[in-house]
Amino acid sequence: MSMDVTARNAMYNAMHAQQDRRPFSRATLRRVAGYARPHRSHILWFVLLSIVTAALAVATPVLAGRVVDAIVAGDDVRVVVVLASAIAAIALFEAGMAVLTRWLSASIGEDLILDLRTAVFDHVQRMPIAFFTRTRTGALVSRLNNDVIGAQRAFSNTLSGVVGNLVTLAITLVVMVNISWQITLLSLLLLPVFVIPARRMGTRLAQLSREAANYNSMMSTQMTERFSAPGATLVKLFGRPSMESAEFAVRARRVRDIGVRTAMLQSVFVTALTLVSALALALVYGLGGYYALRGQLEAGAVVSLALLLTRLYSPLTSLASARVDVMSAMVSFERVFEILDLKPLIAEKPDAVDVPEGPASVEFRSVGFAYPSADKVSLASLEEVAGLDTRGGATVLHDVSFRVEPGRMVALVGSSGAGKSTIAQLLPRLYDVDSGAVLVGGVDVRDLTADSIRATVGMVTQDGHLFHESVRANLLLARPDATEDDLWDVLRRANLASLIESLPDGLDTVVGERGYRLSGGERQRLTIARLLLAQPRVVILDEATAHLDSTSEAAVQDALGEALEGRTAVVIAHRLSTIRAADQILVVEDGRIVERGNHTELLAAGGRYTELYRTQFDTGSPVLTEVLR
Repeated sequence: MSMDVTARNAMYNAMHAQQDRRPFSRATLRRVAGYARPHRSHILWFVLLSIVTAALAVATPVLAGRVVDAIVAGDDVRVVVVLASAIAAIALFEAGMAVLTRWLSASIGEDLILDLRTAVFDHVQRMPIAFFTRTRTGALVSRLNNDVIGAQRAFSNTLSGVVGNLVTLAITLVVMVNISWQITLLSLLLLPVFVIPARRMGTRLAQLSREAANYNSMMSTQMTERFSAPGATLVKLFGRPSMESAEFAVRARRVRDIGVRTAMLQSVFVTALTLVSALALALVYGLGGYYALRGQLEAGAVVSLALLLTRLYSPLTSLASARVDVMSAMVSFERVFEILDLKPLIAEKPDAVDVPEGPASVEFRSVGFAYPSADKVSLASLEEVAGLDTRGGATVLHDVSFRVEPGRMVALVGSSGAGKSTIAQLLPRLYDVDSGAVLVGGVDVRDLTADSIRATVGMVTQDGHLFHESVRANLLLARPDATEDDLWDVLRRANLASLIESLPDGLDTVVGERGYRLSGGERQRLTIARLLLAQPRVVILDEATAHLDSTSEAAVQDALGEALEGRTAVVIAHRLSTIRAADQILVVEDGRIVERGNHTELLAAGGRYTELYRTQFDTGSPVLTEVLR
């Protein structure tokens, strides 16, 4: 390794040494060991090969010195050939070891990434909806990417670096002391001149690096929000693209300025350290040459010392920041474990049972519910706040009781924020009640398996969310084993088959982010088709036609009629005209059921339902006036 490369490594280590220095616990180390245990055979071979490679790295300078001695002494040419052949053989062996070591390093690191990412991904999937409503998606994705990769470095880089550098340093010092303890001592005295500037300059470079990272993060956030379909639409309508461009340019120019300044600091830094390294080499050649001319040292020994000098400085500077490297890796592990330690509020009981076969009823028994406090469902680091609110949420449902018989439909109506959607979310167990019980098929949902709840209860929400995948993939989410005929059957029943047939790629047409390549009505009908494919026994419709025009609403209503046929249904609707045929209508206000009955009964009562009905229709209409009488 050249002195220039050694200087650059020192700079890199110094920059990273300024980062998080928090102590890590033994519990963290034990958990790390648990993830490393399945890969212990690879790790053992990795360490052994690193030791062998480090030992071989010191052999080459010694042999090079022997070659010089043989030339100076005028030895037989065969001696030089043998020594040169040995150097070549060591080089070939080192190359082979380097490839093998790299393979082991990559295997250990990638296996660790696989284990951690799958563990975090599976754990996050079990988190309640409240977790996702509070968490910044970018921060969560960062844990799966940046922090997992940071943890990987503990095995693929730091481990081999510490072991290899310790072996290299020990062997190098022994060899150099045996050659000349005086020159070795002077070389070590120059080490502070080499390391201290790296530390001080590294502090400034680390500050610039963090500042650049912050600006890059801001630009990334701006691009992510503005380049999505709804974000781009908002900018075109209200955002004034010129202002957006100017704001982005300010940040980009700051990153450019930081980049130029960083490059200059790095250049000055590396040049200065390279100069120090050159002075160290000059010392070796000068003092070593002096001893050689006086007959106190062989000429080959001087060459060996010069070559060994780089083998001495590089591991010393690396080991100087090894503790910080290990701590940085442990911090990454802790950030990953922080996610894994956040326990899901909703967990399946060990003795959970399936929903009973046959038509399923739905029942709410004196249900009370408040949304959980932030500290129970989230992390401050995922929300970019100093601390989470530990106060519990206000109670939003009070003594809610009703029953839906198999094959019947109950409609929930009321003002916005009255609690209708909250009631709907309790049924598929997106949240758990605080008091009372929610029953499906006569069994408390907390006693049911998650798979059987998913198979029994289907839900269509008002936003009709779709993934950025093909029509086929979005449908198969409901039933992966569905056949081609099954897919076309549900599309016909959802009044969508002709549209899909007209698309160039048919079922393989990509619908775009959140399904934005489709109209609102088409998107909603596709979610209904997905529901039909799932064949649930209980259907929840949460404002399924809230944002549709009259034509789209008519098409969706036809599809909903197919979806509701013969199924137990809970329907939430603002448009009262869509739920007149409900077997029972529940009027919800402030988290309480204030009225119940069918359409005719509630109009005759002249209560809150009548008020809601009057706001949606012209009360001057003779027909309506007659109905309200």
